[in-house]
Amino acid sequence: MYAYVSGTLADKKPTAAVIEAGGIGYRLLIPASSFEKLPAVGQPARLMTTFVVRDDAQVLYGFATEPEQTAFETLTAVSGVGPKLALAALSAMSPSELRDTVVAGDAAMLTRVPGVGKRTAERLIVELRDKLAGMDGLDAGGSMGGDSAASEARADARSGLEALGLSRAEAEKRLRKVLRAHPGSQSAEDMIRLALREA
Repeated sequence: MYAYVSGTLADKKPTAAVIEAGGIGYRLLIPASSFEKLPAVGQPARLMTTFVVRDDAQVLYGFATEPEQTAFETLTAVSGVGPKLALAALSAMSPSELRDTVVAGDAAMLTRVPGVGKRTAERLIVELRDKLAGMDGLDAGGSMGGDSAASEARADARSGLEALGLSRAEAEKRLRKVLRAHPGSQSAEDMIRLALREA
């Protein structure tokens, strides 16, 4: 319904922001990660939005970056995970940290998020591992996709590793290791070769 709200930042708190646009103040609930990126009160601000309608409320959620919004919407698509828990997860870790934690199957780390017990953490891992593994654009601060040539090479490398028998989650995990250890790796061939050495 709403793609974004753009105007003057009228108020901000770690959990909410008010943006005045056209004489109307829009109150948006936000994760702590978005709060840190907001300008000073009185300055121009723009937040991407997700509008959630429930039986008892209609709430507008705001995000400073597309990766935050994508992670929020992916989390809330899981049965039993509401917006409140999704905001808590994004306040506790960045979208890329959340992805890495889920793909690694680290239930203990997920239980550090307020409201996430062991059972919920295990369900998040089962339901989100493959979805999050394929999301290249969740790295903090970047726009979805980043450098298009590098993103394309990474996607080709992942496809190649899957063709060689690795699961998508395992292929993504190995590629992230490779790119951290060898940030200069640009070709899909190099990434595949280095990823196959990761056991």
